[in-house]
Amino acid sequence: MAERKTRPPRKRDAASAGPAGRCALRPLEVHRLFSALAAEKPEPKGELEYTDPYTLLVAVVLSAQATDVGVNKATRRLFAEADSPERMLALGEDRLRDYIQTIGLYRNKAKNVIALSRMLVERHGGQVPREREALEALPGVGRKTANVVLNTAFGLPTIAVDTHIFRVGSRTGLARGKTPLEVEQTLEAVVPPEFARHAHHWLILHGRYVCKARKPDCAVCIIRDICRFEDKTG
Repeated sequence: MAERKTRPPRKRDAASAGPAGRCALRPLEVHRLFSALAAEKPEPKGELEYTDPYTLLVAVVLSAQATDVGVNKATRRLFAEADSPERMLALGEDRLRDYIQTIGLYRNKAKNVIALSRMLVERHGGQVPREREALEALPGVGRKTANVVLNTAFGLPTIAVDTHIFRVGSRTGLARGKTPLEVEQTLEAVVPPEFARHAHHWLILHGRYVCKARKPDCAVCIIRDICRFEDKTG
């Protein structure tokens, strides 16, 4: 009996495979999108002010439901006095609250910053860990905060999905999902490797200054021709 030949499985593209099934763009379009963002801003930077992984971690924890501008105003004074876990513990929760009282949810955030500083000293020798599991075990640190620290402080190709990235992903068709995790997984599946390091910042900045929530500035958008948003302005 002749052996029955079977066809090799068809390679699925970004529009049909796994979590990437929520990407409406073709791989070439995804590459063009990030090429355009990279050409406009080759070395994108986050807008939170920090000097090392610890001050970045604290700034990101403080930035939840707050603006980067507001956090920076508070941390300029704070980090001048307490820029390490040890110095933060010496400062204490009461004095920390005085520094950050202009930031939303400052009481709970002060409690978390002191608690995570203590854990860093007791479990990690005062250093911010490079592992996701260890970061997420710190008080006040969730997946998004861990992704920001892993990407910005340690150069890992993680993507922290905030409201800007969630909006840009949905409007453009680049990454549509019902939850931030779905969008994150889709982006991880479709972003070309050469753009993975900075994809996080390109998408955030694009959402903050061009693809704005109330009225996107489509007239000046450099990825307008790729974007799947039906109600383009201008």
